[in-house]
Amino acid sequence: MEELQAMLDFINDDIIWSQYVLVPLLLLTGLFLTIRLRLLQFHKLFHALWLALIRRKDRPDVEGDISHYQALSTALAATVGVGNIAGAALAIGIGGPGALFWMWMTGLVGMATKYSEAVLGVKFRRKDSVGKQSGGPMFYLRHGLPGGLGLVLGFLFAVFAAIAAFGIGNGTQANTVAQQLDDVWSIPPLVTGIVLVVLVGVVIIGGIKSIGRVAAGIVPVMVIAYIGVTLLVLLAHIPDIPAALGLVFTGAFTGTSAAGGFAGATVILVIQQGVERGIFSNESGLGTGAIAAAAAKTEQPVRQGLVSMTQTFIDTLIVVTMTCLTIIVTGVWQVEDPEDGSLLTSQALQEGLGEISPALAPVGTYLVAISVMIFAFTTLLGWSYYGDRCIDYLLGHRGVLPYRVLFVAVVFVGATAELDLVWTFSGIANGLMALPNLVGLLLLAPVVVSETRRYFANPDWRNPDIEVSDVRE
Repeated sequence: MEELQAMLDFINDDIIWSQYVLVPLLLLTGLFLTIRLRLLQFHKLFHALWLALIRRKDRPDVEGDISHYQALSTALAATVGVGNIAGAALAIGIGGPGALFWMWMTGLVGMATKYSEAVLGVKFRRKDSVGKQSGGPMFYLRHGLPGGLGLVLGFLFAVFAAIAAFGIGNGTQANTVAQQLDDVWSIPPLVTGIVLVVLVGVVIIGGIKSIGRVAAGIVPVMVIAYIGVTLLVLLAHIPDIPAALGLVFTGAFTGTSAAGGFAGATVILVIQQGVERGIFSNESGLGTGAIAAAAAKTEQPVRQGLVSMTQTFIDTLIVVTMTCLTIIVTGVWQVEDPEDGSLLTSQALQEGLGEISPALAPVGTYLVAISVMIFAFTTLLGWSYYGDRCIDYLLGHRGVLPYRVLFVAVVFVGATAELDLVWTFSGIANGLMALPNLVGLLLLAPVVVSETRRYFANPDWRNPDIEVSDVRE
Protein backbone atom coordinates (compact mmCIF):
# COMPACT_ATOMS: atom_id res chain seq x y z
CA MET A 1 0.00 0.00 0.00
CA GLU A 2 2.86 2.37 0.80
CA GLU A 3 4.39 1.71 -2.61
CA LEU A 4 1.07 2.50 -4.30
CA GLN A 5 0.75 5.72 -2.31
CA ALA A 6 4.30 6.70 -3.26
CA MET A 7 3.59 6.03 -6.94
CA LEU A 8 0.37 8.06 -6.90
CA ASP A 9 2.13 10.90 -5.08
CA PHE A 10 4.81 10.93 -7.78
CA ILE A 11 2.24 10.99 -10.60
CA ASN A 12 0.21 13.70 -8.89
CA ASP A 13 2.97 15.98 -7.57
CA ASP A 14 5.86 15.46 -9.99
CA ILE A 15 3.99 14.99 -13.28
CA ILE A 16 0.38 16.19 -13.49
CA TRP A 17 0.48 19.01 -10.92
CA SER A 18 4.15 19.82 -11.45
CA GLN A 19 5.53 23.24 -12.37
CA TYR A 20 5.87 21.96 -15.93
CA VAL A 21 2.33 20.75 -16.70
CA LEU A 22 -0.95 21.82 -15.09
CA VAL A 23 0.27 24.62 -12.82
CA PRO A 24 1.48 26.84 -15.70
CA LEU A 25 -1.21 25.59 -18.10
CA LEU A 26 -4.06 26.58 -15.77
CA LEU A 27 -2.59 29.98 -14.96
CA LEU A 28 -1.60 30.79 -18.53
CA THR A 29 -4.95 29.67 -19.95
CA GLY A 30 -6.76 31.91 -17.47
CA LEU A 31 -4.39 34.78 -18.25
CA PHE A 32 -4.85 34.27 -22.00
CA LEU A 33 -8.65 34.34 -21.66
CA THR A 34 -8.45 37.37 -19.37
CA ILE A 35 -6.52 39.27 -22.05
CA ARG A 36 -8.79 38.09 -24.90
CA LEU A 37 -11.86 39.15 -22.91
CA ARG A 38 -10.26 42.51 -22.02
CA LEU A 39 -10.35 42.01 -18.24
CA LEU A 40 -14.09 41.31 -18.32
CA GLN A 41 -14.09 39.66 -14.87
CA PHE A 42 -13.02 42.97 -13.33
CA HIS A 43 -15.14 45.60 -15.07
CA LYS A 44 -18.28 43.43 -15.28
CA LEU A 45 -18.04 41.90 -11.78
CA PHE A 46 -20.71 44.06 -10.12
CA HIS A 47 -23.12 43.47 -12.99
CA ALA A 48 -22.41 39.74 -12.75
CA LEU A 49 -23.09 39.71 -9.00
CA TRP A 50 -26.34 41.59 -9.60
CA LEU A 51 -27.44 39.00 -12.16
CA ALA A 52 -26.42 36.15 -9.88
CA LEU A 53 -28.15 37.33 -6.73
CA ILE A 54 -31.43 38.77 -8.01
CA ARG A 55 -34.39 36.40 -8.22
CA ARG A 56 -36.19 36.60 -11.54
CA LYS A 57 -39.45 34.93 -12.45
CA ASP A 58 -38.81 32.06 -14.84
CA ARG A 59 -40.09 32.46 -18.37
CA PRO A 60 -41.80 29.33 -19.69
CA ASP A 61 -40.64 30.06 -23.25
CA VAL A 62 -36.93 29.93 -22.32
CA GLU A 63 -35.02 26.66 -22.67
CA GLY A 64 -33.51 25.11 -19.56
CA ASP A 65 -34.31 23.05 -16.46
CA ILE A 66 -33.35 25.30 -13.51
CA SER A 67 -32.99 29.02 -12.81
CA HIS A 68 -29.78 31.09 -12.98
CA TYR A 69 -29.71 31.14 -9.19
CA GLN A 70 -30.20 27.38 -8.85
CA ALA A 71 -27.50 26.72 -11.45
CA LEU A 72 -25.10 28.95 -9.50
CA SER A 73 -26.11 27.29 -6.21
CA THR A 74 -25.56 23.84 -7.71
CA ALA A 75 -22.09 24.83 -8.91
CA LEU A 76 -21.33 26.41 -5.54
CA ALA A 77 -22.66 23.30 -3.82
CA ALA A 78 -20.01 21.28 -5.64
CA THR A 79 -17.16 23.68 -4.82
CA VAL A 80 -17.84 25.47 -1.52
CA GLY A 81 -16.97 22.48 0.60
CA VAL A 82 -14.04 20.52 1.87
CA GLY A 83 -11.73 22.32 -0.56
CA ASN A 84 -12.47 25.69 1.06
CA ILE A 85 -12.10 24.58 4.66
CA ALA A 86 -9.73 21.60 4.65
CA GLY A 87 -7.96 22.01 1.29
CA ALA A 88 -7.22 25.72 1.64
CA ALA A 89 -6.04 25.24 5.22
CA LEU A 90 -3.76 22.40 4.15
CA ALA A 91 -2.25 24.63 1.45
CA ILE A 92 -1.25 27.11 4.16
CA GLY A 93 -0.06 24.35 6.48
CA ILE A 94 2.20 22.84 3.79
CA GLY A 95 3.12 25.82 1.61
CA GLY A 96 2.93 28.61 4.16
CA PRO A 97 0.98 31.91 3.91
CA GLY A 98 2.32 32.59 0.40
CA ALA A 99 0.07 29.83 -0.95
CA LEU A 100 -2.89 32.16 -0.45
CA PHE A 101 -1.45 34.59 -3.03
CA TRP A 102 -1.37 31.84 -5.66
CA MET A 103 -4.89 30.79 -4.72
CA TRP A 104 -5.87 34.41 -5.37
CA MET A 105 -4.14 34.36 -8.76
CA THR A 106 -5.87 31.09 -9.60
CA GLY A 107 -9.18 32.66 -8.63
CA LEU A 108 -8.69 35.96 -10.49
CA VAL A 109 -7.72 34.44 -13.83
CA GLY A 110 -9.99 31.50 -13.07
CA MET A 111 -12.99 33.82 -13.26
CA ALA A 112 -12.27 34.31 -16.97
CA THR A 113 -11.86 30.55 -17.33
CA LYS A 114 -15.13 29.85 -15.53
CA TYR A 115 -16.92 32.49 -17.62
CA SER A 116 -15.64 30.93 -20.85
CA GLU A 117 -16.63 27.43 -19.78
CA ALA A 118 -20.19 28.53 -19.00
CA VAL A 119 -20.56 30.49 -22.26
CA LEU A 120 -19.50 27.45 -24.26
CA GLY A 121 -21.56 25.13 -22.05
CA VAL A 122 -24.80 26.97 -22.84
CA LYS A 123 -23.96 27.65 -26.50
CA PHE A 124 -23.25 24.02 -27.36
CA ARG A 125 -25.78 22.31 -25.06
CA ARG A 126 -28.16 19.71 -26.43
CA LYS A 127 -31.33 17.99 -25.26
CA ASP A 128 -30.89 14.41 -24.14
CA SER A 129 -33.16 11.50 -25.06
CA VAL A 130 -35.71 12.44 -22.37
CA GLY A 131 -35.81 16.14 -23.25
CA LYS A 132 -33.52 17.54 -20.55
CA GLN A 133 -30.78 20.06 -21.30
CA SER A 134 -27.32 18.55 -21.25
CA GLY A 135 -24.05 20.35 -21.76
CA GLY A 136 -20.48 20.78 -20.62
CA PRO A 137 -16.97 20.31 -21.99
CA MET A 138 -17.82 16.99 -23.63
CA PHE A 139 -20.37 18.82 -25.79
CA TYR A 140 -18.41 21.95 -26.66
CA LEU A 141 -15.32 19.87 -27.39
CA ARG A 142 -17.25 17.52 -29.66
CA HIS A 143 -19.41 20.08 -31.45
CA GLY A 144 -17.09 23.08 -31.31
CA LEU A 145 -13.84 21.54 -32.55
CA PRO A 146 -13.45 20.18 -36.08
CA GLY A 147 -12.92 16.57 -37.11
CA GLY A 148 -12.00 13.80 -34.76
CA LEU A 149 -10.10 16.02 -32.33
CA GLY A 150 -13.23 17.26 -30.61
CA LEU A 151 -14.74 13.77 -30.51
CA VAL A 152 -11.65 12.33 -28.82
CA LEU A 153 -11.23 15.20 -26.35
CA GLY A 154 -14.93 15.14 -25.46
CA PHE A 155 -14.80 11.40 -24.86
CA LEU A 156 -11.69 11.71 -22.67
CA PHE A 157 -13.22 14.48 -20.59
CA ALA A 158 -16.44 12.53 -20.00
CA VAL A 159 -14.52 9.41 -18.95
CA PHE A 160 -12.18 11.25 -16.58
CA ALA A 161 -15.02 13.34 -15.10
CA ALA A 162 -17.20 10.28 -14.51
CA ILE A 163 -14.30 8.62 -12.68
CA ALA A 164 -13.44 11.80 -10.75
CA ALA A 165 -17.04 12.04 -9.55
CA PHE A 166 -16.38 9.02 -7.37
CA GLY A 167 -13.22 10.60 -5.92
CA ILE A 168 -13.33 14.36 -5.37
CA GLY A 169 -17.13 14.39 -5.52
CA ASN A 170 -17.94 11.31 -3.50
CA GLY A 171 -15.43 9.25 -1.50
CA THR A 172 -13.50 12.18 -0.04
CA GLN A 173 -16.69 14.02 0.88
CA ALA A 174 -18.42 11.07 2.56
CA ASN A 175 -15.22 10.18 4.41
CA THR A 176 -14.87 13.74 5.69
CA VAL A 177 -18.45 13.81 6.99
CA ALA A 178 -17.94 10.48 8.77
CA GLN A 179 -14.69 11.64 10.35
CA GLN A 180 -16.19 14.90 11.58
CA LEU A 181 -19.20 13.19 13.17
CA ASP A 182 -16.98 10.57 14.76
CA ASP A 183 -14.43 13.08 16.10
CA VAL A 184 -16.87 15.67 17.42
CA TRP A 185 -19.93 13.65 18.46
CA SER A 186 -18.61 10.04 18.45
CA ILE A 187 -21.17 8.93 15.88
CA PRO A 188 -20.01 5.64 14.28
CA PRO A 189 -19.09 5.89 10.56
CA LEU A 190 -21.49 3.02 9.85
CA VAL A 191 -24.43 5.13 11.04
CA THR A 192 -23.18 8.14 9.08
CA GLY A 193 -22.85 6.02 5.95
CA ILE A 194 -26.43 4.77 6.19
CA VAL A 195 -27.86 8.25 6.78
CA LEU A 196 -25.83 9.74 3.91
CA VAL A 197 -26.97 7.00 1.55
CA VAL A 198 -30.61 7.78 2.32
CA LEU A 199 -30.23 11.57 2.07
CA VAL A 200 -28.17 11.54 -1.13
CA GLY A 201 -30.36 8.88 -2.73
CA VAL A 202 -33.58 10.77 -2.03
CA VAL A 203 -32.24 14.00 -3.55
CA ILE A 204 -30.42 12.74 -6.64
CA ILE A 205 -33.29 10.51 -7.72
CA GLY A 206 -35.15 13.73 -8.53
CA GLY A 207 -32.39 14.88 -10.89
CA ILE A 208 -31.13 18.42 -11.44
CA LYS A 209 -34.37 20.15 -10.39
CA SER A 210 -34.30 18.46 -6.99
CA ILE A 211 -30.56 19.12 -6.59
CA GLY A 212 -31.02 22.76 -7.60
CA ARG A 213 -33.80 23.35 -5.06
CA VAL A 214 -31.83 21.79 -2.20
CA ALA A 215 -28.63 23.63 -3.13
CA ALA A 216 -30.42 26.98 -3.42
CA GLY A 217 -31.83 26.51 0.07
CA ILE A 218 -28.73 25.25 1.90
CA VAL A 219 -25.67 26.84 0.29
CA PRO A 220 -26.39 30.57 0.83
CA VAL A 221 -27.24 30.08 4.51
CA MET A 222 -24.07 28.10 5.26
CA VAL A 223 -21.81 30.45 3.28
CA ILE A 224 -23.17 33.50 5.11
CA ALA A 225 -22.87 31.78 8.52
CA TYR A 226 -19.30 30.66 7.85
CA ILE A 227 -18.22 34.07 6.55
CA GLY A 228 -19.88 35.76 9.54
CA VAL A 229 -17.94 33.75 12.13
CA THR A 230 -14.57 34.04 10.35
CA LEU A 231 -15.18 37.78 9.93
CA LEU A 232 -15.74 38.03 13.67
CA VAL A 233 -12.32 36.48 14.31
CA LEU A 234 -10.64 38.75 11.75
CA LEU A 235 -12.24 41.87 13.24
CA ALA A 236 -10.79 40.86 16.60
CA HIS A 237 -7.36 40.58 14.93
CA ILE A 238 -7.42 43.75 12.82
CA PRO A 239 -3.96 44.85 14.07
CA ASP A 240 -2.52 41.51 12.90
CA ILE A 241 -3.95 41.62 9.37
CA PRO A 242 -1.24 43.86 7.79
CA ALA A 243 1.48 41.51 9.05
CA ALA A 244 -0.51 38.51 7.79
CA LEU A 245 -0.82 40.07 4.34
CA GLY A 246 2.91 40.78 4.42
CA LEU A 247 3.56 37.07 4.99
CA VAL A 248 1.25 36.24 2.08
CA PHE A 249 3.01 38.52 -0.43
CA THR A 250 6.59 37.82 0.64
CA GLY A 251 6.01 34.09 0.97
CA ALA A 252 4.52 33.92 -2.52
CA PHE A 253 7.85 34.82 -4.16
CA THR A 254 10.50 33.89 -1.62
CA GLY A 255 9.08 30.83 0.06
CA THR A 256 8.58 30.61 3.80
CA SER A 257 11.29 29.95 6.37
CA ALA A 258 10.83 27.47 9.19
CA ALA A 259 8.84 28.97 12.07
CA GLY A 260 7.51 27.24 15.15
CA GLY A 261 6.61 23.74 14.02
CA PHE A 262 6.40 24.81 10.35
CA ALA A 263 9.21 23.15 8.39
CA GLY A 264 9.51 25.84 5.71
CA ALA A 265 8.53 25.80 2.03
CA THR A 266 10.29 26.55 -1.26
CA VAL A 267 8.77 28.90 -3.82
CA ILE A 268 7.92 25.95 -6.09
CA LEU A 269 6.06 24.21 -3.25
CA VAL A 270 4.22 27.42 -2.40
CA ILE A 271 3.04 27.88 -6.00
CA GLN A 272 2.16 24.21 -6.42
CA GLN A 273 0.09 24.13 -3.24
CA GLY A 274 -1.64 27.42 -4.02
CA VAL A 275 -2.63 26.50 -7.57
CA GLU A 276 -3.61 22.89 -6.89
CA ARG A 277 -5.65 23.69 -3.79
CA GLY A 278 -7.14 26.74 -5.50
CA ILE A 279 -8.36 24.62 -8.39
CA PHE A 280 -9.62 21.95 -6.00
CA SER A 281 -11.59 24.71 -4.31
CA ASN A 282 -13.12 26.58 -7.29
CA GLU A 283 -12.76 24.01 -10.12
CA SER A 284 -11.98 26.71 -12.72
CA GLY A 285 -10.39 24.88 -15.62
CA LEU A 286 -11.92 21.51 -14.76
CA GLY A 287 -15.04 22.28 -16.81
CA THR A 288 -17.54 21.02 -14.26
CA GLY A 289 -19.23 24.39 -13.81
CA ALA A 290 -20.21 24.34 -17.48
CA ILE A 291 -22.31 21.24 -16.84
CA ALA A 292 -24.41 23.05 -14.22
CA ALA A 293 -24.55 26.23 -16.33
CA ALA A 294 -25.93 24.31 -19.30
CA ALA A 295 -29.03 23.38 -17.28
CA ALA A 296 -29.95 27.03 -16.62
CA LYS A 297 -33.07 28.60 -18.10
CA THR A 298 -31.56 31.13 -20.46
CA GLU A 299 -31.16 31.90 -24.14
CA GLN A 300 -27.96 33.81 -23.49
CA PRO A 301 -24.62 32.03 -23.06
CA VAL A 302 -22.95 35.29 -21.98
CA ARG A 303 -25.48 36.03 -19.26
CA GLN A 304 -24.99 32.60 -17.73
CA GLY A 305 -21.24 33.03 -18.11
CA LEU A 306 -21.39 36.21 -16.03
CA VAL A 307 -23.43 34.45 -13.35
CA SER A 308 -21.10 31.45 -13.32
CA MET A 309 -17.92 33.48 -12.89
CA THR A 310 -19.26 34.84 -9.59
CA GLN A 311 -18.93 31.29 -8.26
CA THR A 312 -15.14 31.55 -8.38
CA PHE A 313 -15.28 35.03 -6.84
CA ILE A 314 -17.40 33.83 -3.91
CA ASP A 315 -15.57 30.56 -3.54
CA THR A 316 -11.92 31.58 -3.69
CA LEU A 317 -11.70 35.33 -3.26
CA ILE A 318 -14.12 35.40 -0.31
CA VAL A 319 -14.52 32.03 1.45
CA VAL A 320 -10.96 30.74 0.92
CA THR A 321 -9.51 34.14 1.83
CA MET A 322 -11.47 34.21 5.08
CA THR A 323 -10.33 30.69 5.96
CA CYS A 324 -6.66 31.33 5.24
CA LEU A 325 -6.42 34.73 6.92
CA THR A 326 -8.08 33.31 10.02
CA ILE A 327 -5.45 30.56 10.14
CA ILE A 328 -2.59 33.03 9.60
CA VAL A 329 -3.62 35.72 12.12
CA THR A 330 -4.18 33.15 14.87
CA GLY A 331 -0.78 31.55 14.17
CA VAL A 332 -2.04 27.97 13.98
CA TRP A 333 -0.42 27.48 10.55
CA GLN A 334 2.95 27.03 12.27
CA VAL A 335 2.44 23.33 12.90
CA GLU A 336 4.64 20.36 12.18
CA ASP A 337 3.53 18.00 9.40
CA PRO A 338 -0.11 19.13 9.02
CA GLU A 339 -2.38 16.28 7.98
CA ASP A 340 -5.90 17.53 8.67
CA GLY A 341 -6.89 20.87 7.13
CA SER A 342 -10.24 20.86 8.92
CA LEU A 343 -8.39 20.61 12.24
CA LEU A 344 -6.28 23.67 11.37
CA THR A 345 -9.40 25.71 10.60
CA SER A 346 -11.14 24.42 13.71
CA GLN A 347 -8.15 25.37 15.88
CA ALA A 348 -7.98 28.83 14.30
CA LEU A 349 -11.66 29.55 14.95
CA GLN A 350 -11.49 28.04 18.43
CA GLU A 351 -8.53 30.21 19.40
CA GLY A 352 -9.89 33.31 17.68
CA LEU A 353 -13.35 33.07 19.23
CA GLY A 354 -11.85 32.07 22.58
CA GLU A 355 -9.89 35.33 22.65
CA ILE A 356 -13.14 37.24 22.20
CA SER A 357 -14.88 35.22 24.93
CA PRO A 358 -13.94 31.85 26.47
CA ALA A 359 -17.57 30.82 26.15
CA LEU A 360 -17.32 31.14 22.35
CA ALA A 361 -14.30 28.81 21.99
CA PRO A 362 -16.33 25.60 21.43
CA VAL A 363 -18.33 27.38 18.72
CA GLY A 364 -15.34 27.20 16.38
CA THR A 365 -15.10 23.42 16.65
CA TYR A 366 -18.82 22.91 16.12
CA LEU A 367 -19.06 25.44 13.29
CA VAL A 368 -16.27 23.78 11.32
CA ALA A 369 -17.77 20.35 11.93
CA ILE A 370 -21.24 21.45 10.81
CA SER A 371 -19.90 23.48 7.88
CA VAL A 372 -17.74 20.64 6.61
CA MET A 373 -20.62 18.18 6.91
CA ILE A 374 -23.15 20.34 5.09
CA PHE A 375 -20.70 21.55 2.45
CA ALA A 376 -19.55 17.97 1.86
CA PHE A 377 -23.17 16.85 1.51
CA THR A 378 -23.95 19.55 -1.06
CA THR A 379 -20.72 18.68 -2.90
CA LEU A 380 -21.98 15.11 -3.16
CA LEU A 381 -25.17 16.42 -4.75
CA GLY A 382 -23.42 18.68 -7.25
CA TRP A 383 -20.90 16.07 -8.35
CA SER A 384 -23.57 13.40 -8.63
CA TYR A 385 -25.12 15.54 -11.38
CA TYR A 386 -21.79 16.08 -13.13
CA GLY A 387 -21.14 12.36 -13.27
CA ASP A 388 -24.77 11.77 -14.28
CA ARG A 389 -24.39 13.98 -17.38
CA CYS A 390 -21.07 12.40 -18.34
CA ILE A 391 -22.53 8.89 -18.12
CA ASP A 392 -25.53 10.01 -20.18
CA TYR A 393 -23.11 11.37 -22.79
CA LEU A 394 -21.10 8.14 -22.89
CA LEU A 395 -23.80 5.48 -22.51
CA GLY A 396 -27.10 7.22 -23.09
CA HIS A 397 -30.01 7.46 -20.66
CA ARG A 398 -29.90 3.72 -19.93
CA GLY A 399 -26.66 4.21 -18.02
CA VAL A 400 -27.97 6.93 -15.69
CA LEU A 401 -29.89 4.80 -13.18
CA PRO A 402 -27.07 2.24 -12.69
CA TYR A 403 -24.67 5.16 -12.25
CA ARG A 404 -26.85 6.73 -9.56
CA VAL A 405 -27.10 3.41 -7.70
CA LEU A 406 -23.32 2.98 -7.87
CA PHE A 407 -22.77 6.57 -6.77
CA VAL A 408 -24.91 6.04 -3.67
CA ALA A 409 -23.10 2.76 -2.93
CA VAL A 410 -19.73 4.51 -3.06
CA VAL A 411 -21.07 7.08 -0.58
CA PHE A 412 -21.40 4.26 1.96
CA VAL A 413 -17.95 2.88 1.16
CA GLY A 414 -16.41 6.34 1.45
CA ALA A 415 -18.02 6.91 4.84
CA THR A 416 -16.95 3.59 6.35
CA ALA A 417 -13.55 2.79 4.79
CA GLU A 418 -10.04 4.18 5.23
CA LEU A 419 -9.36 6.32 2.18
CA ASP A 420 -5.80 7.58 2.50
CA LEU A 421 -5.28 7.18 -1.25
CA VAL A 422 -8.44 9.00 -2.29
CA TRP A 423 -7.13 12.57 -1.89
CA THR A 424 -4.12 11.81 -4.09
CA PHE A 425 -6.29 9.98 -6.61
CA SER A 426 -8.65 12.97 -6.69
CA GLY A 427 -5.77 15.25 -7.64
CA ILE A 428 -4.81 12.95 -10.51
CA ALA A 429 -8.39 12.66 -11.77
CA ASN A 430 -8.82 16.45 -11.61
CA GLY A 431 -5.72 16.91 -13.72
CA LEU A 432 -6.81 14.38 -16.32
CA MET A 433 -10.15 16.21 -16.60
CA ALA A 434 -8.52 19.59 -16.93
CA LEU A 435 -6.14 18.75 -19.78
CA PRO A 436 -8.71 18.17 -22.58
CA ASN A 437 -10.87 21.01 -21.26
CA LEU A 438 -8.01 23.53 -21.30
CA VAL A 439 -7.06 22.54 -24.84
CA GLY A 440 -10.67 23.15 -25.87
CA LEU A 441 -10.84 26.53 -24.12
CA LEU A 442 -7.72 27.75 -25.91
CA LEU A 443 -8.98 26.62 -29.32
CA LEU A 444 -12.53 27.91 -28.77
CA ALA A 445 -11.53 31.29 -27.32
CA PRO A 446 -12.60 33.10 -30.55
CA VAL A 447 -16.13 31.73 -30.08
CA VAL A 448 -16.27 33.07 -26.51
CA VAL A 449 -14.99 36.48 -27.62
CA SER A 450 -17.50 36.63 -30.49
CA GLU A 451 -20.45 35.76 -28.23
CA THR A 452 -19.30 38.33 -25.68
CA ARG A 453 -19.04 41.15 -28.22
CA ARG A 454 -22.49 40.41 -29.65
CA TYR A 455 -24.07 40.41 -26.21
CA PHE A 456 -22.60 43.71 -25.04
CA ALA A 457 -23.31 45.35 -28.41
CA ASN A 458 -27.01 45.25 -27.51
CA PRO A 459 -28.15 48.37 -25.60
CA ASP A 460 -30.47 46.25 -23.39
CA TRP A 461 -27.73 44.06 -21.91
CA ARG A 462 -28.04 45.75 -18.49
CA ASN A 463 -31.72 44.78 -18.16
CA PRO A 464 -31.93 41.43 -16.31
CA ASP A 465 -35.53 40.84 -17.41
CA ILE A 466 -34.70 40.78 -21.11
CA GLU A 467 -33.02 37.78 -22.67
CA VAL A 468 -31.69 40.00 -25.51
CA SER A 469 -31.73 36.95 -27.74
CA ASP A 470 -31.86 39.21 -30.79
CA VAL A 471 -28.22 40.03 -30.24
CA ARG A 472 -27.19 36.57 -31.34
CA GLU A 473 -26.85 35.71 -34.98
